[in-house]
Amino acid sequence: MTARVTLAALGGTALLLSLVGCVPNSPAATTDASATSITVESSADGCAVSASTAPSGTLSFAVTNSGDEVTEFYLLADDGLRIVGEVENIGPGIERTLVVVVKPGDYFTVCKPGMVGAGVGQSAFTVTDSGLDLADGDLAAQVETANANYASYVKDQVENLVTGTEDFAAAYIAGDDDAARALYAPTRVFWERIETVAESFGDLDPRMDLREADLEEGQEWTGWHAIEKDLWPVDAEPGFTPYTPEKRTALATQLVDDTGSLYEQVQQLEFTLDQQANGAIGLLDEVATGKVTGEEEFWSHTDLWDFQANVDGARVLYAGVRDILLEKDADLAAQLDSEFDDLQQLLDAQRVGDGFTLYTALSPDEIRAFSDQVNALGEPLSKLTSALVL
Repeated sequence: MTARVTLAALGGTALLLSLVGCVPNSPAATTDASATSITVESSADGCAVSASTAPSGTLSFAVTNSGDEVTEFYLLADDGLRIVGEVENIGPGIERTLVVVVKPGDYFTVCKPGMVGAGVGQSAFTVTDSGLDLADGDLAAQVETANANYASYVKDQVENLVTGTEDFAAAYIAGDDDAARALYAPTRVFWERIETVAESFGDLDPRMDLREADLEEGQEWTGWHAIEKDLWPVDAEPGFTPYTPEKRTALATQLVDDTGSLYEQVQQLEFTLDQQANGAIGLLDEVATGKVTGEEEFWSHTDLWDFQANVDGARVLYAGVRDILLEKDADLAAQLDSEFDDLQQLLDAQRVGDGFTLYTALSPDEIRAFSDQVNALGEPLSKLTSALVL
C-alpha cells in the first residue's frame, strides 16, 4: 500500500464487453411474451441451469433454492468477473426471477449458497444472435445499469475476500506456514481488485493493508503486510524475531474481523459515473506507485498477483462504461482497448501455472517494459472521467 486518494474523494472503470442492460424484476417484465424462460435449481453444492444456450434478447431465469441456506444466482460476463445480472436473498424453498436483456456472446452462470465465497456450479452459457435490435436505450438507463452492475461486482469480490481470509487466517494461526503462504497472494487478489473502494472506509484500509514503510511513529502495525513479513522471515531484516503464537492469533483475528466489517459496509454502496471512471484511474495509479516498483509485497515478492488484480479491477470498471464512452469519444475507447490489451500481454508473459513469476525474478528490461506500458495506458485513462461526464 502506498499513499492513495480514496474512491469517495475521486469520485470508478472496466473490460471490452458491450454493456448488458438489466431489466427490473417485475411481474410485467417476467410475462414478456418474447422472453426466453430458463429454470435454475440452486442446491448446497450445485447450480443446475436448464439450458446452456439462449437467443439474444430478454432472458428470464426462474431460480429455485433447494438447499438449506439463503442463496444467490449470477450471470457473469465472459471474463468470469463482471456481473451482468444477479438475484439475491433467495431463501430455502423460495423461487425468485432474474430478468435481463442480453446481447450475443459468451457468459457464465453460477450460484452462491450462503451468499459468500466463489460460488458453486459455474458453467458456460452462450447467447446466440437472434437478430433482435438490442439498442442500449437512453444514456440515463445505461448509466444506471453500469452503476448497479459495478456495485454487485464489488460485493461479490468482498464475499470472496471474506472466505479466503478466513482460510488464510486459520492456516496462519495453526502454524501451517506453507498453506498460509500458498493462500496469501490468491486471497489478496480480491482486495486488490476493489482497492480504491476499500480505501474509502476510514481506518479499515490502514488496519488491513498498511506497509511497514508507511508506518507513522507509534502506530500499531496490523493487517496483511504485518503477517507477510512473518511468513517470509528469510527476506526480513537481519535479527527479525518471528511472531509468537499469541501475536499470530491477534493479527489473524483482527484481519478476519476487519474483513467482516468491510463486507458489512459494502452492502449498501452506490456508485456514480464519475466514481467509476476515477476508480479505474485510481487502480492504475496503484500499479504505478506500488506494484510496478516491487514495493507492495516487500517480502513475498508476489507483486504481479496484485498488479493483475488492479488491472482486472480497472478493466471491469472500464467495460461497464465503455458503451457510454463509445457514444461520447470513440477514439478514446479504441485507444484504451489497445493499451489495456498491450498491458495484459505483458502480464500473460509472466504467468506460471495459476500464478506469476516472483517480482525479484524480473529483469530490468521487463520491469521497464511494465512501467512504460502502465504510463502508456495511464495517459488516455486519465481522460476518461472528463470524456464521460463533461
